[in-house]
Amino acid sequence: MNDTLPPCPECGSVYAYEMDSLLNCPECGHTWSAEDSAAPMIRDAVGNVLADGDTVTVIKDLKVKGTSSTVKVGTKVRGIRLVEGDHDIDCKVPGIGPMGLKSQFVKKVSE
Repeated sequence: MNDTLPPCPECGSVYAYEMDSLLNCPECGHTWSAEDSAAPMIRDAVGNVLADGDTVTVIKDLKVKGTSSTVKVGTKVRGIRLVEGDHDIDCKVPGIGPMGLKSQFVKKVSE
């Protein structure tokens, strides 16, 4: 097993192995090329590709878990950071503080 191989994009298994020019997953049987295993592009609600440092606008009122606060529609969030996991974006929302957002609830602002 090679530690530099990426996990399976289908099931997340770390037991991927290389056969010829393809990568294979022994757990789910998924086969993909090594070129496809580059970092996935994260897109906003309308399909624009997001990058670290972008400015986005919230397109839906979002309740903040554990508080009575709400992130309102139109809130502009500057300097986002893309991460992997349940939430695609780590950011600091004005008036709320640091939090994670899902890319499906934001729209990239063209500056």
